[in-house]
Order: sequence, then C-alpha cells, then structure tokens
Amino acid sequence: MNLTDRIVVVTGGAGGIGAALSRRFAAEGAAAVVVADLDVDAARAVAEGIGPVAHARALDVTDEEQVRALVADTEQRYGRIDLFCANAGVTTGGGVEVDDAGWDRAWRVNVLAHVYSARAVLPGMLARGGGHLLHTCSAAGVLTAVGDAAYTATKHASVGFAEWLAITYRDQGIRVSALCPQGVDTPMLTDGLAEGHLGARVVAASGAVLTPDQVADAAIAGLAEERFLILPHPEVADYARRRAEDPDGWQAGMRKLIRRLRA
Repeated sequence: MNLTDRIVVVTGGAGGIGAALSRRFAAEGAAAVVVADLDVDAARAVAEGIGPVAHARALDVTDEEQVRALVADTEQRYGRIDLFCANAGVTTGGGVEVDDAGWDRAWRVNVLAHVYSARAVLPGMLARGGGHLLHTCSAAGVLTAVGDAAYTATKHASVGFAEWLAITYRDQGIRVSALCPQGVDTPMLTDGLAEGHLGARVVAASGAVLTPDQVADAAIAGLAEERFLILPHPEVADYARRRAEDPDGWQAGMRKLIRRLRA
C-alpha cells in the first residue's frame, strides 16, 4: 500500500505504537488520519502534533456501536476508509488466577475489537474493491507471552482471525496484515518491568527492545509489500520455526530461561 492520499483510521492511537503509526502515516502522505482512543484528550494531543490532516475521536473498541459509528462518520466525512488499523491492546500480567473480568476484557479488546472493526469497515471496502486491514497482534500471537495466559490466548486468536480474513477476502481486493512485534518501549512493557512481571522480564531478555517509531517503520515496509505477517523483530520468524519443528525442545528452552530469570 502506498499511503499517499489515503484515508486511515488508527485505534489505540493515543500513545505507543498507535501514536507512532498515526504520525508515520501522515508523514507518508495520508490525506487523513483518524486517531481514535478511549483517552480522547491524549488522542487529541497526538492529532494536534500531526497537524491538519489528523483529527481525534473518542472510542471504546469494545463497544460495537461506537466502532460502527466511527466507521460511518469517517466514510461520510472522507468518502472511504483505505486502511483501518485495529491497534488497541491490553495485558493482564497474570495466569489462570486472573479473574473472569480480566479474561473478558482481554478477549474484548484483543479479539472482539478486531471482529467489530472488520464487520464495520469491510462492506465499504468490498464495494470499492479494495482496502487494507492492519491488526496489531504481537509476537505473543505466534509464540507465547510467558506470565500472561490471557494475553497469549487472545493474541493467538487475533492472529488466527487476521489469517482467516486474509484467506477469505484477498481475492476480493482486501489485504490483511498482522503486525507482531516482540519487545517495544511502551508502557505495556515498561510498567510490567517496573512491577516485576515475569512476562515483561522474559521479553526484555529475549531480544532488542524497539521504539514505537521502529515498529512503525516495519509496518510501513510490510504494508508496501502487502505482507501478511509483519515482524519488526526478524528473529521471531526463527523462533516460530524452531517452536513448530520441536515444540518440546522449545518449551524446555523457555522453562530454562524462566528458571534463570527467577534465580
């Protein structure tokens, strides 16, 4: 995808990867960037920093009616949506002990929000014969988020849903990409490290921690090549191959890393 003159929507756009994506899309020549977030004040600050091509929108991605309204309003204002980035995500920092409310929130934000946006935006894209969906899914969706059971399960589901969309709609002009970074310098990681979460420590020990801008660079490159799986950390592809070829050996290696971090 060439971003010049494109109409783009980014959820979870108020900070981290979402803010970096919003800024980069504008720099690449997008005609409009809608920065949508539950924290509308922070989204407004991002949009104001970008300039007149961007505007902020309050959005709870777990509310399907709000998602539908966002899509309808954007299409009415600009005539279309070329790229929809379902970027919002949450972690729990826990395992099976996380209560039902925590699991439900992870499911709604990390999976159902992607379903809601696809339901809302696909009819217009299909009618025009083209469009691109970018889902931020995390390397946890192809590997495992040690220390966070709900994040692991829901990110696997989000990659699976993105793949289903890609298979189902590619021949109708729809492109789908799953953005799967590993360690990124955002509050999701830094807060976890500050609180001593095992998963955050494993991520920090497993490879380079990228900036959100570096992830946005990888996203731009992946969109230009219309790749399904966009891996800002290239080593994740090797990890995934090793995991697929020798699941028991992969799990043994992860347990060894955990024991070392806990020592």
